[in-house]
Amino acid sequence: MNVVFAVKQYISKMIEDSGPGMKVLLMDKETTGIVSMVYTQSEILQKEVYLFERIDSQNREIMKHLKAICFLRPTKENVDYLIQELRRPKYSIYFIYFSNVISKSDVKSLAEADEQEVVAEVQEFYGDYIAVNPHLFSLNILGCCQGRNWDPAQLSRTTEGLTALLLSLKKCPMIRYQLSSEAARRLGECVKQVISKEYELFEFRRTEVPPLLLILDRCDDAITPLLNQWTYQAMVHELLGINNNRIDLSRVPGISKDLREVVLSAENDEFYANNMYLNFAEIGSNIKNLMEDFQKKKPKEQQKLESIADMKAFVENYPQFKKMSGTVSKHVTVVGELSRLVSERNLLEVSEVEQELACQNDHSSALQNVKRLLQNPKVTELDAARLVMLYALHYERHSSNSLPGLIVDLRSKGVSEKYRKLVSAVVEYGGKRVRGSDLFSPKDAVAITKQFLKGLKGVENVYTQHQPFLHETLDHLIKGKLKENLYPYLGPSTLRDRPQDIIVFVIGGATYEEALTVYNLNRTTPGVRVVLGGTTVHNTKSFLEEVLASGLHSRSRESSQATSRSASRR
Repeated sequence: MNVVFAVKQYISKMIEDSGPGMKVLLMDKETTGIVSMVYTQSEILQKEVYLFERIDSQNREIMKHLKAICFLRPTKENVDYLIQELRRPKYSIYFIYFSNVISKSDVKSLAEADEQEVVAEVQEFYGDYIAVNPHLFSLNILGCCQGRNWDPAQLSRTTEGLTALLLSLKKCPMIRYQLSSEAARRLGECVKQVISKEYELFEFRRTEVPPLLLILDRCDDAITPLLNQWTYQAMVHELLGINNNRIDLSRVPGISKDLREVVLSAENDEFYANNMYLNFAEIGSNIKNLMEDFQKKKPKEQQKLESIADMKAFVENYPQFKKMSGTVSKHVTVVGELSRLVSERNLLEVSEVEQELACQNDHSSALQNVKRLLQNPKVTELDAARLVMLYALHYERHSSNSLPGLIVDLRSKGVSEKYRKLVSAVVEYGGKRVRGSDLFSPKDAVAITKQFLKGLKGVENVYTQHQPFLHETLDHLIKGKLKENLYPYLGPSTLRDRPQDIIVFVIGGATYEEALTVYNLNRTTPGVRVVLGGTTVHNTKSFLEEVLASGLHSRSRESSQATSRSASRR
C-alpha cells in the first residue's frame, strides 16, 4: 500500500497510452498539485511532455502538432472548460482522464461538444488526493467542519478523495469510526454509499482478511498538533511550513535568489529520504558528512583538462556534481535556518515544558514552568499561547486550575487577543467534554506499569517523550483489542481476524508526528500495512486556523470573558 506509487503509476499510464510524439499536459489547480507531488518536471519532460498548461488559462496558443493529455477533477467547472476546448480544439488529439467518477450525463455533454472528433479516449484514473509520503496522503482541505458538523462542500470533496484512495489501492474495506464524532459517522456513511452505488468498481479480488478503514476526528487529540517537533520532516513543517513539498525560505536573512523556494521530496532527494524521520541532532552530523563527501567529490579548480578523456570524465560527472551541489546548499540552508529559529525562539526549553505538559501529571511543576517561560522575552506569542493551550487541555478539570491567571500573564506579555481567545477555543474544540478517549491518564494496570518503568529508566530524549494518541489506537486495533463500543463498525458485519491492511483517516487533519508513528509501525509489525490520511497535514499554525474555521471560538467567547473577569478580580 504505497500512495506515491499508486498516483505515479496512473500518470505514467496516461502518458504511455497517448503513444509517441510531443504532448501537452492539461491540468486544473488541484491536479497540478497532485502531479507535482510524485513527478518532477524534468522526469515528465523525458516522457515527451513538453508543455504544462492549466485548463482555466485563457491565453493558450493553438498547437496542432501536440497531443493533449487532460488530467482533471470531474467538477462542473472543468467539464464546462473541456466543452469549450473541444468546440475549438487547440491540439490535434485529446486523451481525457478524470481523477474520479464522472457522471454519464457529463460524458454525453463532452461527446456532443466533440464535433471535430478529436477525443481519443475518456477514462477515470483515481489519483484524486495528494500523496505526501508512501504511507501518508492529504486532501489539502483547511477548515472542514462548521462547529461539530461537516461543511457540505468539504464532506463531498472528502468522500471523493477517500473513495478514490480506496480505488487506487484496490481496497473495498470494512468501516469503523470514532463513536464520539458525528462527523466521523457521517463520512463513513457517505463512503459506504459510494461503495454500494459504484459496486462494480469496488469488485477487487477478495483477501482472506478484508481491509479496514478507520475514521477518526482531530478533536480526540488536540495535543499532538500543538507540539514542537524534532524529526526533520515534521520540524521543517512546524517551523517553515511545507506546502506540496515546497518550502518558502524567502524570509531567511541573507538568502540567495535561487534558494528562496526549495523542494523537499523523498522521491528524488536521497539525503532527505534517508533523514526525514531522524531527529535534529542526527541531521546535524549527517549534514556534516554530506558536506565532507561533497568536498571530496568537488572538481578541483586546478584540475587540468588536458586529454579528451579528462574532458569527457568532467562532463560526465558534472550533472551529478551539480545535483549534489544543489542538494548540499539546500539542506545546509534549511538546517541552518531551523537551528537559528531554535535558538532565537528558545525552543529547546519551550519544547521540554510542552513535553512535560503532554506526558507528565505534576500540576505544580508544570504551572511553575509555564509561568517562568511566559516571563522569558525570547518566547514568541505563538509559543506562549501554545504552552497555555496545552496546560488548559491537560489540567482543564484540575482542582487547582490556574488558567485565568495564565491568560492574564499572556496579556501582560503582549500576546494578541486572537491568540488569547484561541486558548478557550482549543478547549472547546478538543477538551474533555468532546473527547471520546482519555488522553492523559493511563487506562489500565499494564499502562500504569509501563509509565512507571518509563519514569524509572528516564526517557532517552526529553524532547520526544510524547506518543500521539493514534499510536495507542493502532496498537489496540492490530492486537484486536480496539473497543467496539468506542469504535463501532458501520453495518452489521465485524472483522473476525486481526486486520492486515488498515487505512486511517483523520477528519480535521493528520500530523507528521502521526505519520512517523505509522512509518515505525509499518517497519516493525510484520504482516500489517497502514496508510494514514487527513483532510490536511497540520502544523500548529494551520491547526489553530482549523479551530478558528470551525467557529467554536465564537461560542467560547462568553466563557473566556467570564474567566478574564474573575482573573481581574484576583
